[in-house]
Amino acid sequence: VQFVESGGGLVQPGGSLRLSCAASGFTLSYYVMSWFRQAPGKERERVGSITSAGNMINYLDSVKGRFTISRDNAKSTVYLQMISLKPEDTAVYYCNRYNSVRPWGPGTQVTVSS
Repeated sequence: VQFVESGGGLVQPGGSLRLSCAASGFTLSYYVMSWFRQAPGKERERVGSITSAGNMINYLDSVKGRFTISRDNAKSTVYLQMISLKPEDTAVYYCNRYNSVRPWGPGTQVTVSS
């Protein structure tokens, strides 16, 4: 199992980013997938999850209306579109199955700062 996240960067408050997660070593379409994040000094938290067919998605309250999770099972890729970014969204972002498995990917750093 392997996850490779990409698309992070430095963005000003109110900006947008689109993260991608390339998954391999398993059949993505069989699994509910999640995005997680870990801010400095804090525990990793689940940002949101998407069902196998993409028809049900849920989000952490603090990102509702700003973040959108999607997936392309044919490309074995999961996406996280983020708009109206806030400094408190600064974290390393990871994807994984809903019931997370090891190893985690390297994550992608998102820094929201002016």
